[in-house]
Amino acid sequence: MLLKTFGWSFAVTALGLLAAVLYGGWAGFGIVAILSILEISVSFDNAVVNAGILKKMNAFWQKIFLTVGVLIAVFGMRLVFPVVIVAVSARIGPVEAVQLALDEQDKYQQLVTDAHPSIAAFGGMFLLMIFLDFVFEDREFKWLAWLERPLAKLGKIDMLSVCIALIVLLVSATTFATHAHQYGGIHVDKAQTVLIAGIAGLITYLVVGGLSGYFENKLEEEEREHEAEEAARTSGTKVPAVVMAGKAAFFLFLYLEVLDASFSFDGVIAAFAITNDIVLMSLGLGIGAMYVRSLTVYLVRQGTLDDYVYLEHGAHYAIGALAVILLVTIQYEIHEVITGLVGVVLIGWSFFSSVRRNRRLAAAGARGAGSDEKTEVSSGV
Repeated sequence: MLLKTFGWSFAVTALGLLAAVLYGGWAGFGIVAILSILEISVSFDNAVVNAGILKKMNAFWQKIFLTVGVLIAVFGMRLVFPVVIVAVSARIGPVEAVQLALDEQDKYQQLVTDAHPSIAAFGGMFLLMIFLDFVFEDREFKWLAWLERPLAKLGKIDMLSVCIALIVLLVSATTFATHAHQYGGIHVDKAQTVLIAGIAGLITYLVVGGLSGYFENKLEEEEREHEAEEAARTSGTKVPAVVMAGKAAFFLFLYLEVLDASFSFDGVIAAFAITNDIVLMSLGLGIGAMYVRSLTVYLVRQGTLDDYVYLEHGAHYAIGALAVILLVTIQYEIHEVITGLVGVVLIGWSFFSSVRRNRRLAAAGARGAGSDEKTEVSSGV
């Protein structure tokens, strides 16, 4: 099971590290190894959230996630995305941006760093909406019940999460963005840029999340009408449920890719603290992305989220923390170690809370079984 799920990750790791040695020697090997660990630690909460969505898909779409999705994640977000940032911000062609990344690495890093406020605003708003919609939903399992119960009641107010997100964006644009951190330690006013990018992130979430939710709900309606579908099959009538399932899976897949993109913003920017070599950066982040995806599938196939019910809670709280960190980094630098540790601590806490819950349930079940056995013995006598 482990080799089947992580086989491609192991292979990509070997090839990536070999390429790093050939390209940059043992120094390149060390940089790629560090970047891989950085990407995994920063994106572990991404894997947990992805698993919660991926488990709703069938084996075909899980395979698509591991193949096409990996190509998008590794080559799209970890290689093409930084180049696109430079091309747009510097208003140059993509070929020139690639040449700049290879030949003038310091200038390339400067352009990416200067584009950070818009990246942080877009990704921060997208992730913040994910967190808000999670905590405002009334769920069967509550991890921090003292907090989640009142939030679930507040969640009955229409569009509350959108209103809060817009308020956060407005505050960020009028505080952090007015003294946005730029390359070289200078600060400039990026309020308008942050507002536009943040609204774009919010719109992206509403469109992609809304479409995926719509088709998911349609799929659930079709499942509730199972008897009618069986009758349609018997009579030879075309059944719409298959089409809806395909659309639902497609938009969930699209939602996953946008989610991964939002997570990768932080990893790509943090990578510049270690190297500004685009080749080594792509190798390291690409290896890390492979493990995040394999870990996602592993969590689904092992049923980990069903066994440890608070893991999704911890991951979503980590998403909320990451959203806040992204917005704060518009003005202030926050070390990537802090970003990674916040996610690890929250997920680790939720995991041990789940373990304690399972032990309590097992102990209660054992006591109940013992009581039943005594009752049966006394009845037989």
